Amino acid sequence: MSLRQWFLVGSVLALGCSNNKTARPTPTEAATSASTPDATIVATNDAGDPDTGVAAPEPPLVGVDYVAQAKTLARLVACQGSDPIPPKLDQKIVDEHCKEMATLIAEYKKSWVDVAMPFIAKLVPKGLPDKVVYPFGGGDLLGALATYPDGVEYTTISLETASDVRKVDQIGPWKLKGELSRYRSHISKLFEKAHSRTDNLDIGSKSDFPGQIVFSLVALEVHGYEPTSLRYFRFEPDGTLHYFDENEIKSLANKAKLAQKNPDETVFANMELRFKKKGDANAKTKILRHVGANLDDWHLKADPSLVKHLEAKGKFAAMTKAATHLLWMDNFSIIRNTILAHTDFMISDSTGVPPRYAKAAGFVQDTYGTFVGASEFGSPGKKDVEELVKLFKTNPHVDVPFRYGYPDADHHGHIVVTKKPANP
Repeated sequence: MSLRQWFLVGSVLALGCSNNKTARPTPTEAATSASTPDATIVATNDAGDPDTGVAAPEPPLVGVDYVAQAKTLARLVACQGSDPIPPKLDQKIVDEHCKEMATLIAEYKKSWVDVAMPFIAKLVPKGLPDKVVYPFGGGDLLGALATYPDGVEYTTISLETASDVRKVDQIGPWKLKGELSRYRSHISKLFEKAHSRTDNLDIGSKSDFPGQIVFSLVALEVHGYEPTSLRYFRFEPDGTLHYFDENEIKSLANKAKLAQKNPDETVFANMELRFKKKGDANAKTKILRHVGANLDDWHLKADPSLVKHLEAKGKFAAMTKAATHLLWMDNFSIIRNTILAHTDFMISDSTGVPPRYAKAAGFVQDTYGTFVGASEFGSPGKKDVEELVKLFKTNPHVDVPFRYGYPDADHHGHIVVTKKPANP
């Protein structure tokens, strides 16, 4: 039995119902309404000269930085830039891969990015924090950047670990073509579904390239960014971050191997990727932290450091999609309550917070698109499904011409916005 199956077995679905008849603007109205203006996120940690626009110098980073490996991986798999590839590898294979990747990226931008981003932008209000938390969001920096493009710090959390970026240094010329073909296939599925499937995310454990990092680097290429740093970290008991130095990486990896454990699940579970807009020397540095962790109550009680880290952020914007309806379950109450306590705005598909939990915490929910029943993923409770169907019927219908996470039972696109009511 897989780890994912293990923590789903025995989950008791919480039952109940609530209703929300609060009127909300359509995407067009949201763009012009004084109470729901156009989308921007207010950066709370800007620094530098406001007259010249020159960013303040960034403090030196601690821990070993694998940005060289990240850039090599971005060049090989995400086809970023035109730097020479490692001499032991075949340039022709990379060129052929990049030709196909260029077509995939162009089609994805036209069919999803250019359609979804303007629509989502009209739903996201001004004044949100620049920190974004995305539970069950492994490998989906694509979705995070599309939803909150003005965010500065993104935290994605999933069972899948970051994995070891140093693998790119060991890739042999005889394996390169197969690895690029494998990832191209998975990236194509990621583009098609507009969310990270579990079978796609698990590629990192079977590949010579780290899957989570590859998908993140592809997101940077799609949205016009380039990596500037990549480090690994662990959480201290109080939720602060400890970045590993090179000696720690080597020592911990050796200890894991001696204990017959996979270093990808211990040393390389969590990574921090920093990135900037390509070609802009004064661009603000953005941060992605991917955390490999089980978010069920048992694990979060046993090690509360991740929750303490999230709580220390104060307020953040939240999102989730394609989350197997885990936020609906009783044994995911800690992460659900943490989100509800620290956000005033969350955007999701049906796998976000169910109406009864949202209403009890003082939120209202707007719906967009069509939802006639839950997808087959996960085990959503019957009462919660009925309540969400009722909520969609209560709210005015606005078509969603793209997929945002799972479709509903009849393959309709839909979005749920969970937010605190606006002040009169």
